[in-house]
Amino acid sequence: MSVLTKKEIVIDNYHGTDVADPYRWLENPETEEVKNWVDSQNDKTQAFIATYAERETVKERLTKSWNYPKYSVPQQEGDYYYFHKNNGLQNQAVFYRTKDLDTDELEVIIDPNTLNDEGTAAITNLAFTKDGNRLAYGISLNGSDWQEIRVRDLQTGKDEPDVIKWCKFSSIAWNEEGSGFYYNRFPEPGTVDPEDESNYNRVYWHSVGTAQQEDVLTYEDTVDKELSFNPLFSDDYRYLILSVWKGTENKSRIYYRDEQSDEGFVHLLADDDGEYTFIGNEGRLFYFTTNYQAPKEKIIAVQLDNPGKEHWVDVVAEREDVLTFAKIINKQFVVCHLHNAHDQLSVFDLDGTFLKEIPLPSYVSLVGGSGKKTATTMYIGYTSYLVPTTIARYDFEQDTLEPVFQQSVLFDTEGFETKQVFYPSKDGTQIPMFLTHRKGLELTGDNRVLLYGYGGFNVNLTPSFSPSQRMWIEAGGVYAVANLRGGGEFGEEWYKAGTLEHKQNVFDDFIAAAEWLIEQNYTNSKKLAIMGGSNGGLLVATCVTQRPELYGAALCQVPVTDMLRYHKFTVGRYWVTDYGNAEANPEHFEFMYKYSPLHNVKEGVAYPPTLVTTADTDDRVVPLHAMKFAATLQAAQQGEQPILLRVEKNAGHGMGKPTVKIIEEQTDMYSFLFKTLG
Repeated sequence: MSVLTKKEIVIDNYHGTDVADPYRWLENPETEEVKNWVDSQNDKTQAFIATYAERETVKERLTKSWNYPKYSVPQQEGDYYYFHKNNGLQNQAVFYRTKDLDTDELEVIIDPNTLNDEGTAAITNLAFTKDGNRLAYGISLNGSDWQEIRVRDLQTGKDEPDVIKWCKFSSIAWNEEGSGFYYNRFPEPGTVDPEDESNYNRVYWHSVGTAQQEDVLTYEDTVDKELSFNPLFSDDYRYLILSVWKGTENKSRIYYRDEQSDEGFVHLLADDDGEYTFIGNEGRLFYFTTNYQAPKEKIIAVQLDNPGKEHWVDVVAEREDVLTFAKIINKQFVVCHLHNAHDQLSVFDLDGTFLKEIPLPSYVSLVGGSGKKTATTMYIGYTSYLVPTTIARYDFEQDTLEPVFQQSVLFDTEGFETKQVFYPSKDGTQIPMFLTHRKGLELTGDNRVLLYGYGGFNVNLTPSFSPSQRMWIEAGGVYAVANLRGGGEFGEEWYKAGTLEHKQNVFDDFIAAAEWLIEQNYTNSKKLAIMGGSNGGLLVATCVTQRPELYGAALCQVPVTDMLRYHKFTVGRYWVTDYGNAEANPEHFEFMYKYSPLHNVKEGVAYPPTLVTTADTDDRVVPLHAMKFAATLQAAQQGEQPILLRVEKNAGHGMGKPTVKIIEEQTDMYSFLFKTLG
């Protein structure tokens, strides 16, 4: 099933090597020619999926699986508890408040479903004043990373006139009085070159009720344009803290300013020697989590009057398991550790004394935690491959964990199971993998298996619930998740083993997972599908080009595929610390060119049925990656197996995607799988 796309002669020279880029013209999505090409690709994709007779059944089952109440972890602000709730099939969750979580009397604070007709307006940022009377909130449209910040008076329920623009990956830090806040933003478009619109991050002060043009520049770095600054206040509002970062690098700095002093910012932790996250403070004693000399992270105490490393105190020492987050609640550390890719929660005194474990079900992930420093209760959410998110209240004094909100009873857990296995990668490294399926699964070598992976940016793949994956296992399939190197499941060394010149380890880990599933008689190559998105889309695209005979189908979602040019678009430069820069560094070019999916498609190869997905307004991984890769695969494909491209209109990288679009996309994806796997 070959589809031919126009080629042009475009050749770049990288350190003495000529590299053709015949589909460069697809990098210009605003032209009529590209729009027409996208429409044609979408038509062919929909025509193929329409030939699957059970498509409507798949959609009905997905819709039914999606239709249950979904809550976020509540947070207490002033006299109210605030949380998001989606009744089931609403495009966006509504933001509510109530004075009593045990009643159904809810007050709507923000309903993003009313903000535009397409249901693509999403709440992306929330920050309350100390007294809980004002809320600054971010709104994103069409899945964009860009957001506008607005201010709502929670006593009147009305918005102030304030509108803050040019924000992306921004933080909001209200002062103690609630009269204004610090925030970080990028330059106004047109004031810098287009390639610098995600550089020159600055911190500003905004007084409520004033125009953004009057905001006061608080901090900038004129030497290093790639640094970004997230402001936050210490517990006592005395210190304004800047968390300083560069792209996705696993390092950060901490600057602070004493608000009772006329002095500027002190560069407290600025040696670029590790990642530092502020947890809280007791006066001039600051607590941080860090991976400095602790690849699996620890909690340290730094005294501002003696900030030298020789005076640091290890409060909660590094363990065998990775420390993933810590909060101060009930004047104690609540600490989450990652044990073989699932979460465990424990409590320590502020001097580091271990107090107790908080018992959680097996193989779960924490999906949030809230509680003030002096609160005697906290709220957490946890989920698994079999159970949607459970919201629970933990009472420190009673040592009790009890569910709140209506819990879904839509999904049977008795007939299904999740287990964890370890398998050897190409170099012998043991890789964990979760397998979820019906109990009593027979290892006939003929089960449909969907293998998912990511393997990058220190991201942990921990258990999570998905209605579409639930439908897959109810239909007799196996859902497998491999915890590849490049993630953060086992700390800094595990992460580094999947970056730069070691990136091939990630692909080897994933390929080995597929081989193990076949060797252990779970499936065969005709019934094995692989799936991944974003960096996971790169994973799938690379594994398709390296081992095309190993898979019966591939779902390649919002992928990065052009490893030679990715850094030139939107926030691509952020990823250089994981991937490298082939243009600037000849050594990087050598290993990146060797695996870059776009450049390793070979003529006359029988590639597996592949569905590549993207969105026309994705401003994180721009659609050119998916489009150029699909065109290249289509031109090279030997045989009749389909190579399809699905381009979502008015949608971004996935954030804030409305439920109706999610169900349509998942219907297409799973119909494609059921049809191609048989």
